[in-house]
Amino acid sequence: MIFDIKYGNVYTVNTGIFNIVTTVNYFYFYRNTSLMEFRKVQRTGGSSYVISLPKEWVQSMNIKKNEPLPVKVQADGSLLILPRPSEDKKSWEKEFQVDSIKDPVFLFRCLVGSYIAGYTAIRISASTRLSPAIRKAVRDFSSMTIGQQIVEETDSFILIRDILNPAEMPFENSIRRVFVIIGTMYNDAMTALEARDPGLAEDIINRDVEVDKLQWLVSRQYHLMFRDATLPEKLHVTVEGASSYYTVSRSLERIGDHGVRIASHVPVLLKHKVGDEVVHAMKAATETAMAILDSSMRSLFSSDIVDANRTIDMVGDLTRMTDGISALAHEKTGEVALSIGYIAESIRRAGEYSADISEAIINQIIRD
Repeated sequence: MIFDIKYGNVYTVNTGIFNIVTTVNYFYFYRNTSLMEFRKVQRTGGSSYVISLPKEWVQSMNIKKNEPLPVKVQADGSLLILPRPSEDKKSWEKEFQVDSIKDPVFLFRCLVGSYIAGYTAIRISASTRLSPAIRKAVRDFSSMTIGQQIVEETDSFILIRDILNPAEMPFENSIRRVFVIIGTMYNDAMTALEARDPGLAEDIINRDVEVDKLQWLVSRQYHLMFRDATLPEKLHVTVEGASSYYTVSRSLERIGDHGVRIASHVPVLLKHKVGDEVVHAMKAATETAMAILDSSMRSLFSSDIVDANRTIDMVGDLTRMTDGISALAHEKTGEVALSIGYIAESIRRAGEYSADISEAIINQIIRD
């Protein structure tokens, strides 16, 4: 018998590089298929309940007679049965044959997508010699990700292996680090404007690499949880909690991008010697935006739903401040007016993304 269950939903998986959209039209449930099986519970000895394991699974996991298996009751009441614990991390490999790939930026994006998906080994090969541009893309990827090491290299082949134990990098540690980096980026952007220091503004732009690196790591660990059922326990977090951390990391990454945007426009304002009124207005608005972010992060780590709600209400004050900066931009002309307008918009967006974090916190606390 076939049970036909129709869905009309569209599911989106955001990897940080690509948005993969899958439309699920029909889900077919078969009895006695790999999707789901029904097995009878038997009672033995008057007090014990026994259920048989699928033969194919036992054989594929190389499970032996009388071998103990970990069994864990999940939060939803389901029962999780795992193969025996192993210290050997199974290799999950992805290979890119790059003869047809002429754009190294495209290859870099594919490598990042593979990293976020959780691959433990990535092979890059060509029928002839790898071009210098392709090699540079691979090395850039290795240096801009955590735990990705080039372990083999020939004229036509490069092998990258993951050398990081995911359990050694808890979500909270990564999120806290990103939060600190972003705070210094925004504070230093205003310092660069006040002190007329274009070098400091350039340094802020370079720091965004660290934000991306940590956000990709959070994304990778989140996706690894769907391949390794033991990882949530190792990281001392539920899958739902990991989902919230992933959402927060995405908002923080966007806030970091707007910090870069602000810093990129600072040299224009320095060149045209913008007045103190604009600088002071920008500094005050930036401090308010960072106060919203600080409050959101405090709510995240304390699970304070009241504080999270109060934080969202702070965005109105920030909007009024950035509207005032935009009004000052209308008094200018040319690239100065554009730069002031872009900075005002980025400060406002930083506050709004910070409020999004508080909304995610409320959703998580309600769900728990």
